[in-house]
Amino acid sequence: MELLVFFLAPFVILGVAVLFVAFSGGPGRARQAYLSRGGRGFRIGLLALYVALGVAVPALVIVGREESVGSEGALASAELDPDLEDGKNLFLENCASCHSLDAANARGVTGPDLDALAPLDTDRVLNAIDIGGTGDARMPPDLLEEENADNVAAYVARVAGQ
Repeated sequence: MELLVFFLAPFVILGVAVLFVAFSGGPGRARQAYLSRGGRGFRIGLLALYVALGVAVPALVIVGREESVGSEGALASAELDPDLEDGKNLFLENCASCHSLDAANARGVTGPDLDALAPLDTDRVLNAIDIGGTGDARMPPDLLEEENADNVAAYVARVAGQ
């Protein structure tokens, strides 16, 4: 339905404009008819049509919009088991200031974008947490330990690149 409305609406409007020009006797006479003979009612009707289309089309787009599967909003609000929820909270507290991860709505600037590194497995994330950053990286080794590190690694591996 929505596709039909958005696909056909421009053609219908164009068709009405062509008919107006054709029945007026050409472009010059159509302009003259619009400016002089098209009385006040005609102009008000045309203005009402413009306003109606200007309100109706955006309203149909907004109403017909569905949230994309796997979009940032859907993933950020997804139900997680308690360990993954804990991993998400720990990620937000300890990692989000440096790393970007769409599912956590994190926009870090100094660490790598974890969505760009996907697919990630739990062991790779745990290894990064254990050894920290290498070279010029600022991530200290053993930033998180044991169960906390496991929960963050499981969470990041689950949601990165989704």
